[in-house]
Amino acid sequence: MLDIIRYRAETPGVRYVTHFNNAGSSLPPAKVLHTMIDHLEDEAFKGGYEAAKDASDKLDNTYQAVAKLINAETDEIAILENATRAWTMAFYGIKFADGDRILTSVAEYASNYIAFLQMQKHVAIEIDVVPNDEHGQLDVDALRDMMDERVRLIAISHVPTQNGLVQPATEIGRIAAEYDALYLLDACQSVGQMPIDVEAIGCHMLSATGRKYLRGPRGIGFLYVKRDIIPQLEPPVLDLHSATWQSATEYTLAPDATRFENWEMNIAAKIGLGVAVDYALSVGIEAIQERVTQLADTMRQKLADIDRVTVHDVGVNQCGIVTFSVEGMSAEDVSAELRATYNINTSVSPRTYAILDFSRRNLDSVVRSSVHYYNTDAEIDQLCEALVKIMKSDS
Repeated sequence: MLDIIRYRAETPGVRYVTHFNNAGSSLPPAKVLHTMIDHLEDEAFKGGYEAAKDASDKLDNTYQAVAKLINAETDEIAILENATRAWTMAFYGIKFADGDRILTSVAEYASNYIAFLQMQKHVAIEIDVVPNDEHGQLDVDALRDMMDERVRLIAISHVPTQNGLVQPATEIGRIAAEYDALYLLDACQSVGQMPIDVEAIGCHMLSATGRKYLRGPRGIGFLYVKRDIIPQLEPPVLDLHSATWQSATEYTLAPDATRFENWEMNIAAKIGLGVAVDYALSVGIEAIQERVTQLADTMRQKLADIDRVTVHDVGVNQCGIVTFSVEGMSAEDVSAELRATYNINTSVSPRTYAILDFSRRNLDSVVRSSVHYYNTDAEIDQLCEALVKIMKSDS
């Protein structure tokens, strides 16, 4: 059993807001907040370079903490400005050739799919979408049937931003290994709310952010690249941190995952990420998953009991993201009214974030209400009561 009273006491934000936008950006623990403030003060009083040098042990800890979190080695970890940069540095580092195929899911995130389309403008690759099974998740049997020697990359969002489902990442990894295809997992929404083991999953690359379920700062993320794969990838952007200038005509890439980084970095956020990961590990990732799953299940059940409210989550395994719509009201209006009148944070997932998924399910946009372990049943009741009042005032 988690000590929820303690964790809420260590989360200053819960005193001011009911926060169900954890899939956007969680409320950080006080320890993360104070650590970052302390470093910013060091920069102000010592100088930025000097403060970074004095914080070298804390910076090293971030790599160690992230590696421990996902069962990787520290030389397989790169710390970047955000998860988008992490994902793109991996994706654009792959040497695609004409005829190569990318396999992805119906629920793939817009930013990733846009990258596929951009690559297709330069290289004659094929983008193939694996259909869903009867549960609304990627059909593993269909994936196997679609595999051939031309599949260069399988790229999947582990937890889609617009849905509560958890894709069968480990089963996908087994298929990727059978066909010697690269496997890139976007774990933005899964890292921090469920155990992630890159060895068990079998992914070659994994990207994640600090601001979501890890409860870290914004403007920081990380990339895992399996050690054996690193030499195959050349990032699209290099500097004197990711490479070494050897002569007027030569440079050499960093031998480890730091080849995906660049020199300038938000040092306070980088340190804060390590503190956030350590905090999550101290709470216990398995315990976090159990609590988050229970709260999300409760929220889905209570929302489904409200007239005019429809819950839209699919999949065999579901997580802390709960999506719903209110009949006769736009998702944007519902989310805005929840915040303005009831001080309840949610977010909106529009069709443009997941065109393939929403087109198949005939959805325009949904309200996304995402729980974390510091949320409570009482807060879920507040959300449901507020929705009832909003619908009454709208009728």
